[in-house]
Amino acid sequence: MPFERSAGILLHPTSLPGATGIGELGSSAHAWLDFLAEAGQRIWQVMPLGPTGYGDSPYQAFSAFAGNPYLLSLERLAEAGWLTDDQARSLAHLPERRVDYGAVIPAKLALLTRAAERFEERAGDGEREAFEAFCEAQSGWLDDFALFMALKESHGGAAWNTWEEPVRLREASALAEARRELDGALRRHKLWQYWFYRQWSAVRAYASERGVRVIGDIPIFVAMDSADAWSNPELFHFDAHGQPTVVAGVPPDYFSATGQRWGNPLYRWDRMQAGGFAWWIERFRATLEFFDIVRVDHFRGFEAYWEIPASEPTAVRGRWVEAPGQALFDALGEALGALPIIAEDLGVITPEVERLRDANGLPGMKVLQFAFAGDANDPYLPHSYPRNSVVYTGTHDNDTTAGWYRQAPEAERDFVRRYLGRDDHNVAWEFIRLAQGSVADLAIAPLQDALGLGSEARMNTPGQPAGNWSWRFAWEDVPHWLAPQLQDLARVYGRLPGGPAADTPYRQSVRTGEGPDAAKG
Repeated sequence: MPFERSAGILLHPTSLPGATGIGELGSSAHAWLDFLAEAGQRIWQVMPLGPTGYGDSPYQAFSAFAGNPYLLSLERLAEAGWLTDDQARSLAHLPERRVDYGAVIPAKLALLTRAAERFEERAGDGEREAFEAFCEAQSGWLDDFALFMALKESHGGAAWNTWEEPVRLREASALAEARRELDGALRRHKLWQYWFYRQWSAVRAYASERGVRVIGDIPIFVAMDSADAWSNPELFHFDAHGQPTVVAGVPPDYFSATGQRWGNPLYRWDRMQAGGFAWWIERFRATLEFFDIVRVDHFRGFEAYWEIPASEPTAVRGRWVEAPGQALFDALGEALGALPIIAEDLGVITPEVERLRDANGLPGMKVLQFAFAGDANDPYLPHSYPRNSVVYTGTHDNDTTAGWYRQAPEAERDFVRRYLGRDDHNVAWEFIRLAQGSVADLAIAPLQDALGLGSEARMNTPGQPAGNWSWRFAWEDVPHWLAPQLQDLARVYGRLPGGPAADTPYRQSVRTGEGPDAAKG
């Protein structure tokens, strides 16, 4: 479905400023939305908000439905009375510019556990009733998720397919016994989800007040070590012992001679279709409670996916298998109406994938960093865009634009300069200008590009097992001219209602040599 012409910023909540070692859903999120509104940015794009596990990737979450407790605002919990002010400030010694997950996770979980204990000790009837109502309303996924997490804790964090067979295979008597023995842990995990939903709902409501829509993300596959896989084994290609027989990935290509073996379990699409795609309908329904617009990661997998035998160490010995993409989208449309979806259609895309995307009126993605390795016929160049598309300077998987440009071959850099018709003293800003000036309905840039940062601020390097997802910014990194500058661009290129603005602090900063468009000295 087409979207209103607008501009936005990509920033995951973990990157928000604050003194607790990781971005949170409290005052820092509200301040960020204030900045976006001041900057004329009507889109905030985030990555999946699920609870992260090994590797800290939001694309390998323990649940497709749950929220990440690491994002809970300690400040908000203190305001509610579940922590003391001193406890809420007790993580101020942690780094402010990068997330040190090894330090943050145990420290924050200890505080969240204390908050849950205090809730059980002191909560009034109204608060308990609200919590119980949440548990009842979300029971379709919450009961299994809480039990999964409690069992995972009791197994020292081990993956569910290594647990003893009775709980691994979900024997009724074993699950009943686990619920009795782990009742306290179950309630704690449910309470954390209750708080997450309340805090994120408050952020969403504030975004709406400020005229900002939130784009979220659905990874097409779930993690192998997830409540989704454990609690719905009949929907996946598992053997009688709960082990995957085939896994997801992508085949060998120009970038990798062995392809990528992701290891996610693959769906039994035949069973999903026979059940009316009920699991997918509920997944989209839940996701649309979190977000205004949803980006579907690896969209091409809805048309056909690369199936790799689980015994294979690489993605070389795989095969393409067709998926019932149109039948799925028909079922989603019938159940949920017109869906505000962006199709992540990057990489080698076949005509069949394009037909699935276009038949459902879904905008695809254009990434400017991909545009300059060829010639004028490259589909990522702005003069080739359809209006119903979303243009990015780069994504979370790319280097920052400044970092990419420094390492790009000279032929690409020469093409960039000639295409822009400008010098390259601030190529990241020029890419933001190019994106906003295009016909694409949505133009989005990572905050790192708006700040002109280099490779040190990269969010994720695909295939690198550690050191990702940790970048954060501080408010002192944001120059005073950035918000009016972004607003001016959005207005000039028709991404805000109204005509050209009057003289602004941004224009004044350019004249005085402070802004990024000032002549290079």
